[in-house]
Amino acid sequence: MWLRNRRGTEPLSARSPLRARRILSLVALVLGVVIAVLFAVLAMRTGAEVWRWEAAIAAAVAVVAAIDLLVLRHRR
Repeated sequence: MWLRNRRGTEPLSARSPLRARRILSLVALVLGVVIAVLFAVLAMRTGAEVWRWEAAIAAAVAVVAAIDLLVLRHRR
């Protein structure tokens, strides 16, 4: 009940962070895919286990960024 009578300027000056979140998700998606492919190629060339883990982590970042972009698209 006490929120009904607020007199702040929030509705007038509030800005949505969705555009910045979309840009950051796009950057994370592109970099995640590129780095995952790079690490996968290094894993195949060297056979080292560490490159497989690095590729998996980068791919997970790309998947999270893609899911975030889908959520943002749904909110639009």
